[in-house]
Amino acid sequence: MDTKKIEIPFGAQNLIIETGKLAKQANASIMVNCGGTSVLVAVCMSKKAKEGIDFFPLMVEYQEKTYAAGKIPGGFFKREGRPSQKEILTCRVIDRPIRPLFPEGFYNEVVVTSNVVSSDGENDPDIMALVGASAALHISDIPFDGPIGAVRVGMVDDAFVLNPNYEQREQSVMDIIVVGMKNGIVMIEGEAKDIPEDTIKAALKFGEDNMQPIIDAQNEFQKIAGKEKSEVALFSPHPDLKNKISELTKDKLTEAYNIGDKEERENALHVLLDSLLADKAVFDAFKVDDQEVPSAHIRTLFDQIEYEVVRASIFGEGKRADGRGCKDVRAVSGEIGPLPRTHGSAVFTRGQTQSLGVVTLGTKRDEQMVESLTGMSYNNFMLHYNFPAFSVGEARGSRGPGRREIGHGELAAKSIRGVLPTKEEFPYTIRIVSEILESNGSSSMASVCAGVLSLMDAGVPIKAPVAGIAIGIVMDGDDYRVLSDIMGLEDHFGDMDFKIAGTENGITAIQLDLKIQGIALNVLSEGIDQAREARLGILENMKKVISKPKDDICEFAPRITTTHVPPEKIGEIIGPGGKMIKRIMEETGADSIDIDDDGKVLIAATNKESSQKALDFVNGMVSLPEVGKIYPAKVMKVTNFGAFCEFMPGKQGLVHVSEVADGFIKDVTTVLNVGDEIKVKLLEIDKMGRMNLSKKQAEETQV
Repeated sequence: MDTKKIEIPFGAQNLIIETGKLAKQANASIMVNCGGTSVLVAVCMSKKAKEGIDFFPLMVEYQEKTYAAGKIPGGFFKREGRPSQKEILTCRVIDRPIRPLFPEGFYNEVVVTSNVVSSDGENDPDIMALVGASAALHISDIPFDGPIGAVRVGMVDDAFVLNPNYEQREQSVMDIIVVGMKNGIVMIEGEAKDIPEDTIKAALKFGEDNMQPIIDAQNEFQKIAGKEKSEVALFSPHPDLKNKISELTKDKLTEAYNIGDKEERENALHVLLDSLLADKAVFDAFKVDDQEVPSAHIRTLFDQIEYEVVRASIFGEGKRADGRGCKDVRAVSGEIGPLPRTHGSAVFTRGQTQSLGVVTLGTKRDEQMVESLTGMSYNNFMLHYNFPAFSVGEARGSRGPGRREIGHGELAAKSIRGVLPTKEEFPYTIRIVSEILESNGSSSMASVCAGVLSLMDAGVPIKAPVAGIAIGIVMDGDDYRVLSDIMGLEDHFGDMDFKIAGTENGITAIQLDLKIQGIALNVLSEGIDQAREARLGILENMKKVISKPKDDICEFAPRITTTHVPPEKIGEIIGPGGKMIKRIMEETGADSIDIDDDGKVLIAATNKESSQKALDFVNGMVSLPEVGKIYPAKVMKVTNFGAFCEFMPGKQGLVHVSEVADGFIKDVTTVLNVGDEIKVKLLEIDKMGRMNLSKKQAEETQV
């Protein structure tokens, strides 16, 4: 068995990459180890290019096997099922930086599979899977212009931490994944707690410097374990075909590009492309072996010419499709409270991108339970992003959220999470839903703005408003243009999609995707500065709609009141089988009562009166009864020797027949019956904890 192994410094530990032992029928396989966490990565390529397509068919799979942490899956089937949100997001983290590194025109199917097979609960396997994917592709015979390095950057006590473990990440004010090559950064994904731009730039530089040993090690590994790259057939239309299509369409494409409205422009482009595809006789001269030119070839070359037209206008005239300059942001507007019965709602519109943000406030019982390799956790903040087909004018049904929707929702959630109040400050579960009603670029950042407006409409005491913007770039050799607030066309034909969200003071989330092989940090720094300028303008517009959170939550939201009880009293409040809590809810009208292990009690009710009644009931249960004090009481049971009365919540005592009234009483029911409300005086608490009450002495005292 010819096993090859290499060891790389990886923060506080080393990363061990090994090949030659497992999954040897794949084009290449890698086992990546760090501490007690192991990820098996295998890459495979189809023998031939996939026919009839005009895109690279790359599939990335990532799965966390529950056996890795010594667990059996929950549920009925007892095997891994649909991917979790963490698994979907990790697939995207792997896919985004490696996709631009395959040859242009490469249409063979490539599948990258990463399985977490061992987990120590300390080291996150996501970076390991990403490095493993790069290493496996680099040593395989699959065409790949890598390798890439990847690190996670945290910040604890004002110092950067390389590849922090789970515990360090809890203390960190940032969590940023930086991926790059020798010639620059390829991908960024992360969140921060309102961190200044200069600190974020320093973090990116720290990440870029520390990923270089990972890149160097993979190059060394390729020398000892690499295969010769396969010669594969790339997309290769007739050499003169592009010139012919350009001759037929370039002028009309230039005219279409000058149409500012997205729908009108796309209609013009569709008409032009349809007429081109319909006139196949024009392309007879470009037949190969008497076979017609495939439609996919024509579509691809048409796209390339449109790409050139778009970029030529930006470089030559400094003009974008809608007439804006490079730094201009589209018109921004907002509105709060469009939905009368929700807890908070807002509409945010930027150009032809529009998001409806809706906030729902729930109780502790509404928290999301998340089961992962590291154990069970509970999430009290969720942001769900929906992208219906009508938002881009398409007649297509919905089949539930895909990877894109999950990724965009998580980016928006990261953008907002850093300014939310703590559970102690605001003991609610918060759910935001972003419904994308129109889309022409950067709908995830519109979701941030709509989400923040709806939070303030709901009365959630956020620390500061957040806005988001997407920055693009078009490159021509060493020349480039940085574009603020890119629209869909510029996202498609540009070289960068750089999304940055933050407050007036700093950044809360950052995400970079490239279509080129790396970008210099100084260019990214320019993009970060330009994003800040645009973000501040959007924040000013948002403040005109609502400048701060409303003073109170919506009348339709549950009112949560908190109190603390001694931990030893928790069982008494819950009662056997939850009997006492059910009684409190029934008698007071409270919707729910939740008690933490430390004695914190959260009472949720739809109105203040019910909330106060439940609060008084709970506080009464933990209060100590005072001998000699007079209490209002309710008769719960009548016997021949007296009546049992509840004089404090959950506390009962006996009014002996001799203490019911002056004089002899033959039958207690002639004076007291179940349900009667009376005044009683606590006479004593005996050695056994029994409480003796008196009705007649209470009456005498009142007289």
